[in-house]
Amino acid sequence: MSTASWSPVRALTAAAVCAASLLALCGPAVADGPYGIDDLRGAPPAPTENLLDEHGVQFLPRRGVPEPPRVSALSWVVTDLRSHRILAAKDAHRQLPPASTLKTLFALTVLPKFSQGAVRTVSSADLAGIESGSALAGIKEDMPYRVADLWHGVFLSSGSDAVHALAAMNGGWTKTINDMQATAERLGARDTTVESADGFDTPGQFSSAYDLSLFGQAGLTNRDFARFAATKTAQFPEDAGPDGYGIQNTNRLLVGSHGVTPYEGLIGVKNGYTTHAGNTLVAAARRGGRTLLVTVMNPQSGAENAVYEETRALLDWGFAAAPRAAAVGVLPAPAPDRRAPGTERAAHQASGTALHQASTTRPAGHQDDVVLLSFSAVGVVALTVLGTALWWRRQPAGPDGGGPEN
Repeated sequence: MSTASWSPVRALTAAAVCAASLLALCGPAVADGPYGIDDLRGAPPAPTENLLDEHGVQFLPRRGVPEPPRVSALSWVVTDLRSHRILAAKDAHRQLPPASTLKTLFALTVLPKFSQGAVRTVSSADLAGIESGSALAGIKEDMPYRVADLWHGVFLSSGSDAVHALAAMNGGWTKTINDMQATAERLGARDTTVESADGFDTPGQFSSAYDLSLFGQAGLTNRDFARFAATKTAQFPEDAGPDGYGIQNTNRLLVGSHGVTPYEGLIGVKNGYTTHAGNTLVAAARRGGRTLLVTVMNPQSGAENAVYEETRALLDWGFAAAPRAAAVGVLPAPAPDRRAPGTERAAHQASGTALHQASTTRPAGHQDDVVLLSFSAVGVVALTVLGTALWWRRQPAGPDGGGPEN
């Protein structure tokens, strides 16, 4: 074999090395997803069925990832909103009374329909039908309220009177319940049956930690929802002068009250309590570019402030585990409600922000997915060029040239 016969071999070897190098570079990006971004060695195989449908605590052990804390809640879910991965859960689809956490669904349904500066003079008919024992914001008949005031009453005071006034604006109590059910179905909340717009205990009314997480996630993509959910105190009504008074958010983990230390980075969302539901809480916190959402339903320990302290423990675990934890499921990103003006653009902007955060907060030592994709494209071109060169060298020699030796 002549020296010239080694040219195709050298070319083929170069192509193989190039391909192997590119595959090595692209490996973490291809494998990244449900198993974290730090180290894929020892990752368990992808589940073949939805673990969230299983009974009990769902968590995929992985080296370097602590087990979630043992808490007494009947149901809970921990979600990384940046990637929509559910990091761990317990009985995520168990149908339970939601209490006032159902007001997140009410807000998703009604909030986009009215300008915050619109004014409603509340009538006795608006306030008819409020259940005895309901939490109230203190709305008075024949008094004008801005829509923003009414939403402060919903999010901070969990006021059923504020819900009734807004439902009246929306066409009535029954229509609002039907609208809420339609919103739940649009979001894929299969465990939720709405019988009362304010979350008051009503026969046949249920939701789940999974569905409430869907509502919390969708709400945080709405600027007004996120602002109200994070508001600690407000003057009620805001422009009432001496007739107004201060109200404080009843979410103790947000404001720090009744012996609960506020949670660092908490941005809302909504708490609730009824006799049948027990304590419920949907809470979101942001640290270092990562936002976690935890939903906790009905702790059984009997400890004071159990719902807040169990949520705190799950948030702490989530922030520690999120970079490397394997996912047990996914919380789908909410599709824009095209019936609400401006929602599609807001959702697009929120998605763009999430993508920017994901691209700018990748841990040190890892290539950005876009850069890796560029390397892949360059590799395809390089291999194509090499393959073409090899093909030409294999063609029969012309009258003036020498070809590969057979």
